[in-house]
Amino acid sequence: MTVIADRGGRIPPGPPVTAGLRLLLALGRDRLGMMTSAAAEYGDVARLPVGPKKLYFFNHPDHAKHVLADNHANYQKGIGLVHARRALGDGLLTSEGELWRKQRRVIQPAFQNRRLAQYAGAVGQEATRLVARLATRVDGPPVDVLDEMTRLTLGVLGRTLLDAELTGFHGVGESFAAVQDQAMFELETLNTVPTWIPLRRQRRFRRARQHLQEVVDVLAAERGQAVEGRDDVLSRLILSTRAEADPQLGRERLRDELVTLLLAGHETTASTLGWSLHLLDQHPELRERVRHEARTVLGDRVPAYEDLHQLRYTAMVVEEAIRLYPPVWILTRRARAEDEIGGYRVPAGADILICPYTLHRHPRFWAEPERFDPERFDPSRTTDRPRYAYIPFGAGPRFCVGNNLGMLEATLVLAVLLRDLRLEGLPGRAVVPEPMLSLRVRGGLPMTVRRVD
Repeated sequence: MTVIADRGGRIPPGPPVTAGLRLLLALGRDRLGMMTSAAAEYGDVARLPVGPKKLYFFNHPDHAKHVLADNHANYQKGIGLVHARRALGDGLLTSEGELWRKQRRVIQPAFQNRRLAQYAGAVGQEATRLVARLATRVDGPPVDVLDEMTRLTLGVLGRTLLDAELTGFHGVGESFAAVQDQAMFELETLNTVPTWIPLRRQRRFRRARQHLQEVVDVLAAERGQAVEGRDDVLSRLILSTRAEADPQLGRERLRDELVTLLLAGHETTASTLGWSLHLLDQHPELRERVRHEARTVLGDRVPAYEDLHQLRYTAMVVEEAIRLYPPVWILTRRARAEDEIGGYRVPAGADILICPYTLHRHPRFWAEPERFDPERFDPSRTTDRPRYAYIPFGAGPRFCVGNNLGMLEATLVLAVLLRDLRLEGLPGRAVVPEPMLSLRVRGGLPMTVRRVD
């Protein structure tokens, strides 16, 4: 393998152009395998010819810091989320520049610490409802835990950020699954399949998009004019978009932002809870530590915000779960201008990949990286691990605005759930990650509900 010197830095190593078709197929069939193999074979930097494109893969904390933080202005959203724009429009996940900054300013106040303290009660109540639902299924047929987590996180989203009831809207989770499926299809085919072709998946996507737009239209209509003096995100978005000079543009922006909020506000936390329960099922001795902590701290009451700092081991479990299975498994960017990253030349227009899934398993920064070990995150353990070796919520200005709420929700729900119940995976059933816009469990997560003494 030859590394070629070039003006402005070296050319990254990588497979030959003749591997383009093989990598394009891998992009569709085994995205995680493609990224893992590239990291193992080429180290921290690789240039991957995928079909007609060349993808620049950087897998070192310093590279992530440069792209996401230090020189973030040179990098706009890249492949993947660009393909999601057809469903999400210009919401917070996909927008750029001044529009993104405006959107961020509108919703930022909803995630301040004083608001999180208020949200904890709603999280605890929704967790208690979840336990009550699952208690009716004790020793019965398996329950799809991901469906239950989606129902819970949508309930929390409605009661906290939107001040609205979402339980009456059916099929939201399925619609978002169709959106992600279509976004990944467009990524895999690099937009070579016209959207007007009536493929089954494209018809399913159009129905899903229509359903999601109807849901957010109903939410906005129900709130109506009753927004003055209210500080929830729904009311803030209505006021902000109502100020647009073009009313039609304002309505479209409101729709885009609400659809994006619905997706981002429930999908990642539902995924985190699913992976946490699966990993604890594989390590029952650690599950008992979570149960013991929950019973010691909470007793039989609903958790409050003040309990968070005492549920330290439970939070460590969540942190380790999102190390191994980060909900946002890849961060894509496109270089506006030529740059140099780690001594390697990146041309203008290059597609950049930063992959938390592989970065979180980098053997230089994580001992036994494949092992589930919540103790890695014990605050009393010293480590010289670089800050950007762990980026489950992204980094830089586009750091996930809801990270603290997501951690609060996952920690409290896990504590309440395992305090009273035990969830067991089905013997012999493989649990396989599915890298879509988020890192889901392929085919759901059926588990049997057991009661504990």
